Order: sequence, then structure tokens, then C-alpha cells
Amino acid sequence: MTRRRLTPEEVDLWRKVADSAHRMHPERSHHEAPKPKPKPVKVPSPRLSGFEVGAKSPSRPVTHDLMPGISERVARQPVKMDKKAFGRLKRGKLVPEGKIDLHGMTLDQAHPALTGFLLRSHSEGKRLVLVITGKGKTKYDEGPIPTRRGVLKHNVPHWLSMAPLAGVVLQVSEAHLKHGGSGAYYVYLRRH
Repeated sequence: MTRRRLTPEEVDLWRKVADSAHRMHPERSHHEAPKPKPKPVKVPSPRLSGFEVGAKSPSRPVTHDLMPGISERVARQPVKMDKKAFGRLKRGKLVPEGKIDLHGMTLDQAHPALTGFLLRSHSEGKRLVLVITGKGKTKYDEGPIPTRRGVLKHNVPHWLSMAPLAGVVLQVSEAHLKHGGSGAYYVYLRRH
């Protein structure tokens, strides 16, 4: 594409506009070249005290106080039974000698049923029983405070740590997947 030349009328118009304009910086001469930009000066970074390459930063304190989930709380409990037997229990190698299914029960029905079952199992000399609570129904929750899933799942470990069951129960652990996973608990009973 070739550039076209200005017509004489356009040149006259341009000269009139240029003569009426004022210079922005009249102190500069017309032929003065612009000054070069200053080059940035590199400042050495300050030496961090106590820092070594490959060192880990100090851990920060936890900033929230949310209660962990029930599975995590049960897993954190100290092991009171034989460690070898506990390892076999967690891998699902021990077979429960009895089980109770609390599915579909209300809290008022489940608590006495669980108490009676565990006291009977203990008097019969059983050591390992399975308590099936279910995982709970998922509810539509629109509120700002989340509600936990599974009423029985959350209350059974609490009931097992209170009298009269606390004297009978030695260890509570979440069941292996083949026995119900997070919807069931292994309850290891004390010797009769």
C-alpha cells in the first residue's frame, strides 16, 4: 500500500494548527535529545537471621478450633489393648463374635438396646462385637452452621465412654470395610 501525499490545502491547514499550538516544555531546546532513563541500582538483600538453605520454617499455631470428625476422634484414642491384636483388628482379620444393628432406631431405642447387648455379650465372655450404626442420611442443609451426618454414628462412641459401658469396653475402633467401614464400630470388651 502506498502513502498518498498531502494536498496543498491540507498542508496550509496543518501549518495554521501548528502555529496556534504552544509548546509543552518551552525551556527545552528544539534539538535537545531526551535524557536516558536511570538504570536501577541493585540493593543487596538483607541476610535473614537463623535461615539456612533447606531448613523448614517454624510451624504456626492452629488458627481455628473446629472439632475433628468422629472417625478422626475415634482413631486418635490411645490403644489400650494388645498392639498385635489391634493391628489384626484394624486389618479386619479378627472375626466379631456378635453384632447388633442399630439401623432405623431412634436414640431412645438404640441406647438401651446397645447397653443390654454389650452387658450380655460381656457376661457371655465375648471379646469382640460389631456395632452397626450406619453412616446416616444426607440431609439438605442450607444453614450457615453445618450439621453432622449420622446421629447414631456420633452418639455411640459417647455412650461407650460413659457408665455402665465404660467399665466393660476396652477399645473402640472404626470397622474394616468388609465389616461396614465407617458405618460400624468394633467394640473390644474387657475380660469377664
